[in-house]
Amino acid sequence: MVRVGSLIDQMLLPRTIRENKTGMTPKEQITSILSQVKHLNRRKEAVYEEIMDLLEEHGVKLVNFRKIGKKDSEYLERYFDSEIEPLISPIIVGRKQPFPFLKNKEIYVVAVLRRKKGKEKLGIIPCGSGVFPRLIEVPGENGCYMLSEELILHYVPKVFRGYEVKAKSLLRVTRNADIDADALYDEDLDYREFMVELIKRRKRLAPVRLELSRDLDGDVVDTLCEYLDVKRRYVFRNTTPLDLSFLFEIQDLLRQKQELFYEKRIPQLTEQFQKDRSILDQIREKDKLLSYPYESIKPFLQMLQEAANDPQVVSIKMTLYRVAKQSKVVEALIEAAENGKDVLVLVELKARFDEENNIEWSRRLEDAGCQVIYGLDGYKVHSKLCLITRKNEGQPEYFTQIGTGNYNEKTARLYTDLSLMTANQDIGKEAADVFHALALGEVVQETSHLLVAPKCLQNKVLDMIDEEICLAEEGKEAYIGIKINSLTDKKIIDRLIAASQAGVQIDLIVRGICCLIPGVENMTENIRVISIVGRFLEHSRIYLFGTEERQKVYIASADFMTRNTLRRVEVAAPVYDEQLRLRLNEMFITMLSDNVQARQMLPDGSYERVPELGTALSSQDFFYQVAYGLTEENKS
Repeated sequence: MVRVGSLIDQMLLPRTIRENKTGMTPKEQITSILSQVKHLNRRKEAVYEEIMDLLEEHGVKLVNFRKIGKKDSEYLERYFDSEIEPLISPIIVGRKQPFPFLKNKEIYVVAVLRRKKGKEKLGIIPCGSGVFPRLIEVPGENGCYMLSEELILHYVPKVFRGYEVKAKSLLRVTRNADIDADALYDEDLDYREFMVELIKRRKRLAPVRLELSRDLDGDVVDTLCEYLDVKRRYVFRNTTPLDLSFLFEIQDLLRQKQELFYEKRIPQLTEQFQKDRSILDQIREKDKLLSYPYESIKPFLQMLQEAANDPQVVSIKMTLYRVAKQSKVVEALIEAAENGKDVLVLVELKARFDEENNIEWSRRLEDAGCQVIYGLDGYKVHSKLCLITRKNEGQPEYFTQIGTGNYNEKTARLYTDLSLMTANQDIGKEAADVFHALALGEVVQETSHLLVAPKCLQNKVLDMIDEEICLAEEGKEAYIGIKINSLTDKKIIDRLIAASQAGVQIDLIVRGICCLIPGVENMTENIRVISIVGRFLEHSRIYLFGTEERQKVYIASADFMTRNTLRRVEVAAPVYDEQLRLRLNEMFITMLSDNVQARQMLPDGSYERVPELGTALSSQDFFYQVAYGLTEENKS
């Protein structure tokens, strides 16, 4: 929806663009992607069949009409007649009925119809009305289900009475979701209402993929491609259901089988904070670091609540990118504004697929008296930054929170993230500079403590890599450790390669895309790349430069992708507290030692599981044991 959509848009440009790491044109990239998608579809189908076979052993079975008896077929026909057919809206494409608009990712039945006299026509039936269940229970045996779209597909002849059904299939369209808000925005328009209209437009963008559940005659596929304005090479035949979201329903059906589920884990309250004491006072005494989802987000929420009701707090400023549907963070900001605080909130309306939620919250914030701004021309504001300003003996006192993840209570239970809370006044002043620039529609040009993209992050990262290169060339020990989601920034990649060649030891923990291949002789032999994929989404970003005694430690909102380092407002914060620096270093070493959930990249770009030598260590399980106080160290 996004990456392929963007490449298709690039193909329409008058000038050919080549990707800077591969040298490929958009057309060449798409050709390669389509080939890989076919391979991935085959893998998906194999995994799906394996999982469904395993589910059958636990009493849940998905069937079609070839797998049920006459009695169940009769029941399903009665069910179709009474519960489904009255609720569907079939159409036949013809002169008086044009081909309908097919919604993004919705499932439809397409049927080739013919009367005794006359041309073939297409019949279309939407299957995703939401008024009947997706999983329909088959009464013959417990735990036996059929998908509603399969039921509709089977009874197509009953829907189109008077026609012979020559062929039929389920189909699903995936539409382009890549739309450039900045390129289309007119300054005379209200930005929020412009985004509302833009979201409506996005829902009608051109298809980039057509999926079919059955083989159809080539002429029929060509006709569908013509109606949908999609090329034949973007058509895929799938043997799995076109939408796998019904598996969440199966998950709920199996809740009583505890052995199939992860052990329940609850984010724990950190011992860094004492109960019944001011959160702000405790942050003034010492910097605090929360590690989600192992530790609870509650202290941060308490900090906001306290600030909202503290008579000495004069302002709260915050960037919001993705927030929960029922956001306690936003509620605290609203309460602060209603209590007379100066509340400035930057709500990023271009947070893809969260725009509607953000638009609604922005309206509520404005109604409460908050000053709401909507980001910058040409840049998304992706930083996780909160600044509380309090009057202390007539002087402003700053409390700053910098995070690696969104202010979202739901994802704080699912994603691994870090949240630094500090009363360091130098950091607070620079955070104030960030908000001042944002309010003026500008970006920060220079910093001394924070790393702030797009002007003061990539260049400072490159400088710190260069420092390690110089030390290595002098024969001194040099080290770089990075934990991020993705590595695609070519400037940083090139400099890491140079560092490896100079003898710098480099450890990279990259969950997703990594465009640097380690272990290549005379190039990257001093670089190790691992990826940790486990129960929780690895989302925290940690930058380590230097050996332990002189190490610079940062947590950040930014991955090392050009879109983050040069096209977004991102913030990385230095960790100055010695204990917290040591803690982050130990966390990094623990993740590097993971031999349960970690995969290691090989010199050919493939991955293999890290061999489980010695004691098994899952870093995610270990961090939860620490949070629960269950480690041997904590017990002693």
